[in-house]
Amino acid sequence: MRVAVIGTGGVGGYFGAKLALAGHDVTFVARGAHLDAIRNHGLKVEHESAPMHVANAQATDDLSTIGPVDIAMVCTKLWDVESTAPSLKPLVADGGLAIPFQNGIDAPDMLRRTLGRDHVAGGIAFVAARISGPGVVTITGALGRLRVGPFFGIGEHKINAFADAGRAAGFNVDVADDIRRALWEKFAMFSAMSGCTALARQSIGVIRSDPDLRAMYERAILEAMAVGKADGVTFADDYLKQQLAFADNLNPAMKASMANDLAAGHKLELPWLSGAVVRLGRQHGVPTPIHDTIFAALKPYANGVPH
Repeated sequence: MRVAVIGTGGVGGYFGAKLALAGHDVTFVARGAHLDAIRNHGLKVEHESAPMHVANAQATDDLSTIGPVDIAMVCTKLWDVESTAPSLKPLVADGGLAIPFQNGIDAPDMLRRTLGRDHVAGGIAFVAARISGPGVVTITGALGRLRVGPFFGIGEHKINAFADAGRAAGFNVDVADDIRRALWEKFAMFSAMSGCTALARQSIGVIRSDPDLRAMYERAILEAMAVGKADGVTFADDYLKQQLAFADNLNPAMKASMANDLAAGHKLELPWLSGAVVRLGRQHGVPTPIHDTIFAALKPYANGVPH
């Protein structure tokens, strides 16, 4: 397959490297020193048991040089999705699909407004990964997996081919029967985990062990679920129990990416996480007091450290 990785961070770097090493035609899009290092030394993926090195990685910062692809894996931060969309049009014009792998639920709509519904599918990435240095991506914990799926049944053949390619390349990928529901299943949990670890400036181990913080985390999930139900999403009866068990089994030092960005003084994905719960809650008349508080308290830091 011809694949473009738009944003060679933790998600794009890991899954793109696996596909490239399996012989697929993969182009990595990156910037600055990260791009220079990939061009000169290849892309390295560090993991305690499964390190990788794409020695001759194709890399660019100019999407106009890539040409048509089968799949554009859109792995930028959420705030870059909309501005990147026009540059994706030539890549997917010949029947290609753009699959956004951002946190939250807004990215597919952001892409559809520019690319049209025939060129956008849904994707969810489960991996703890980051750029640890120029040309280097580091994976912590379990190796990653993907969930993908078509909207409205569009592009199902190409989605299945991508999933087959991923499995053959050695990573876990499944095709969701209902990708919108799957996106909400992650979003209800992740918006709560991001908000709580960031607001408390604490890891999930502290959140789950402190009775008051655990109750806040649970109520944040319930709020997002209530908003999702008002938006037409059906959750499994034991969804909350599953998510609390998931949190209880995470590495206690784990913090959501937004908490790490906050600590580093970086821009936050807040408007598309707790901010999205608040926005949709107001739209549907669903109270969201926990997410209201998270959003209000972190809003001064949304664009980085306030000056």
